[in-house]
Amino acid sequence: MNFTRWSPRLPGSPRRTAAARGFRGAVPSARAGRQGRRAAAEPPPGVEPDADPGGPVSGPAGGDDTGPEPDKERDADPGVDPGVELPVSATLGRLPAPVAVVHGPEHRIAYVNDAYAAVFGARSPGGPARDALPELAELGLLPLMDQVLRSGTPRTVKARRAPDARSYTFTCSPIDVGESGGVLVSAADVTDQVEAAERLRAGERMQREAAVALQRSLLPEKLEHPDDLRVAAKYQPGGIDAAVGGDWYDVITLGAGRTAMVIGDVMGRGVRAAAVMGQLRTAVRAYARLDLPPHEVLQLLDGLAAEIDPNQIATCAYAVHDPHEGRLVHASAGHLPILIRDADGTVRRVDEPTGPPLGTGGWVHSSAELPFPPGSTAVLYTDGLIERRGQDIEEGVNALASAFAGATGAPGVVCDRLIRSLGVTAEHDDDVAVLVLEHPLRDDGEAELFRGAALDLLGGVEAAPRARAFADGVLASWRFPAELRELGVLAASELVANSLQHGSPPMRLRLRRTDRRLIVEVTDGDDRLPRRRRAEPGDENGRGISIVATIASGWGSRRTPGGGKAVWCEFALPGSGSN
Repeated sequence: MNFTRWSPRLPGSPRRTAAARGFRGAVPSARAGRQGRRAAAEPPPGVEPDADPGGPVSGPAGGDDTGPEPDKERDADPGVDPGVELPVSATLGRLPAPVAVVHGPEHRIAYVNDAYAAVFGARSPGGPARDALPELAELGLLPLMDQVLRSGTPRTVKARRAPDARSYTFTCSPIDVGESGGVLVSAADVTDQVEAAERLRAGERMQREAAVALQRSLLPEKLEHPDDLRVAAKYQPGGIDAAVGGDWYDVITLGAGRTAMVIGDVMGRGVRAAAVMGQLRTAVRAYARLDLPPHEVLQLLDGLAAEIDPNQIATCAYAVHDPHEGRLVHASAGHLPILIRDADGTVRRVDEPTGPPLGTGGWVHSSAELPFPPGSTAVLYTDGLIERRGQDIEEGVNALASAFAGATGAPGVVCDRLIRSLGVTAEHDDDVAVLVLEHPLRDDGEAELFRGAALDLLGGVEAAPRARAFADGVLASWRFPAELRELGVLAASELVANSLQHGSPPMRLRLRRTDRRLIVEVTDGDDRLPRRRRAEPGDENGRGISIVATIASGWGSRRTPGGGKAVWCEFALPGSGSN
């Protein structure tokens, strides 16, 4: 903005000085300046003007003047009507927006209008801005004004809160004031816009909090803690919008010491994805209670996902840990590979078997098993942990494997370290779910609380007495109370008798204790599962399972690989707090 050209110049005074003087008091009009120059150019009385305006004119220098008149060239301004007066200070004084004009390297006050004084208080001309305009320093405008004075380019800062509790956008523009130039500081009241933006952000924040609360309500509030494993999970919502994701996980104790772990990801975001996720997670818990093999659970989920929403596709990994066998049986529906770290720190990647995602239908999934001895740790995760734009997903899996190799500590610590190592922050644009399970190595004192014993039974009339004698001896060596030992022996006898009558060889009795429970399990070669039924008074059979269900804290059965079944029951140890 060129105030030199806009402001009128007093006759015979330098241009910049006139402009500076215009902000200190009343400014003569542009018309008055032109009339003064016109009067100075008129010839004195009695002297005839040159008849030939195009001819040579004698000047003080004695030369010809063929160029335009200096005053006319200098004063011509296409943006100002020569017939209109523009008193600058009066014009700025009527503006409703705060305006201040400073000049020189110290930004000395040349002018402040009434609106500025109403917001920041009256200011006396002449003082440097750092002292006379402390509000500009508090608002951080002084360095900006220095830049404007040096570069001649306007600068703007948005939505700064002033002492009157209103918000202003300040614009600093270079102007010609004084010998070293100046800056015009103007403020636009944007309080309404700022308050509207704050209300919008508050509304978005509330929506996101509600969305995250919805997502977390669909995830397990508290993980089940199996006897033989240490588990931890971490969920972090992605992005800053209100759209929830479909990542989920769960840990399900199956009984007899076995534990199921599941993690899944419904494609897309939004309430619909979260609703599908919640239904799948509920279905998994129901199917897991049937104690089915992992691939059969995925087959059931595949059909259910197609019924819930044919347009939604989900991935899922399901694994079952069996402490009796020291193994992990798993199946995958299009999900990322499980990573396992052995006791020596070696990380293994479990790629097979992997079937198509849930909801595609027409595919038979399959299960595989792998060793998971004490000292092993496994991590299940969703793609938000490793997937990055412009990067192959294999690179992400390899980066996770490298981070997992060095991420030691409890499962909860491992979750946090993996998320941090993979660069996941609060601004991450995708949901992240991580599930870590550890089969800990136990010292001698802990190992005493985790023990097992097994007896192979060939059948015949001597099988039941052998089972009772074996159970009594083992439970006595484990120093169980007499009452618990009697219940354990009775349960073993009834389960073996049921297997002798309704099963087929080979038969095996297994006893196992943890720090919280005693488990009695009998396996045989017949895959027909027993069921509890009401025996009539005259029936000689049908009471064994009812007796076991009555005296034990829990019981169940499942089919075993290769064709057979396992029937089990468990007793909570005194003082363990287990049900």
